[in-house]
Amino acid sequence: MVCISLFRGVTRIEEINHKKMPVLFVGHGSPMNLILKNQFTQSLSELGKKLPGPRAILVISAHWLTQGTYVACTQKPKTIHDFFGFPDELFEMEYPCQGSPEDARFLIRSVQKTQVKCNDDWGLDHASWAILKHMYPGADIPVFEMSLDYTFNEWHPKPIQYHYNIASELSILREKGVLIIGSGNIVHNLGIIDFRTIESPTYDWAEQFDNMVKINLLNKDHGALIDYQKMSGAALAVPILDHYLPMIYVLALQEENDPLKFTYEGFQYGSISMRSFQIG
Repeated sequence: MVCISLFRGVTRIEEINHKKMPVLFVGHGSPMNLILKNQFTQSLSELGKKLPGPRAILVISAHWLTQGTYVACTQKPKTIHDFFGFPDELFEMEYPCQGSPEDARFLIRSVQKTQVKCNDDWGLDHASWAILKHMYPGADIPVFEMSLDYTFNEWHPKPIQYHYNIASELSILREKGVLIIGSGNIVHNLGIIDFRTIESPTYDWAEQFDNMVKINLLNKDHGALIDYQKMSGAALAVPILDHYLPMIYVLALQEENDPLKFTYEGFQYGSISMRSFQIG
C-alpha cells in the first residue's frame, strides 16, 4: 500500500510506505542493444514484466562521472546520445520519461556520509535509457540518475569502499517504491574489444574474472569484490573503474536475507560481460 500526503502540492516522500523494491545490476554493453533482438534484450523485456511496479527509478550510471556526487533534479530529462559511429536509427530514438526531482532531493537529505548536490541539466545517458527502452518501453515511470564521484587524488580515484559506504545510505529508497539500478559492466575492456561480431569468442581471462565475481556474489563476499585487484585477470577486466563501480552500489544495498539471482549471463564482443543480477 502506498500512503502519500501532499504539502502545497508536493509529494512528501518521507510519508510514502511501499513494499520494499529489489535492486538490479545490469550490464548494459553496446548501444547497439537498443535495436538488436537477442537473448540479452529479451531478458530485459521479461524482467520489466516480472518486477513489482516501481514508483520511480534511480540509475547509478557508469557514464556520468563527476567531481563530487550529484543527483539529477530535472523534471523532464533529455535523452543523451552519448556515443558516436552508430546507425542513425539510434540517434533518432528518444526516451521521453519524466524525472523525479522530489525523489532526488529526498536522496540528498538521506545521504550523510558525503554531500550530494542537485544537478539541473543532466538527462539520461545510454546506461539508463538503452536498458529502460526494453524494460519499460512506455517511458511511463519517472527516472533520475546519480553520478559517480570520479575525483582523482594524487592520480588515484576515490577508493571503492568510499562508494560502498555512500551506497549503503540509499537503502531507504527501496522502501519508498524506488527501483535502484546500477548500470555498468563487470568486465569492460574496450581497448581489446573484438568488433567483428557481437558473438565473438570470449577471452579466457575475461571469462575467468567474470566467473570469480559470480562466485563472490553468490557467497556474499563483498570484501573480495571491493578488493577486486587480487582476482586473476583484474587488470584486463577492469582497466578503469567507471563500469565496475555501479555494481558496488548495488552490493551495498544487499541486506542479510536478500536473495541474489542472475537475470542474464554472457559476453558480447569478447571483452564485455553482460552479467546482470537482481537482489531482493
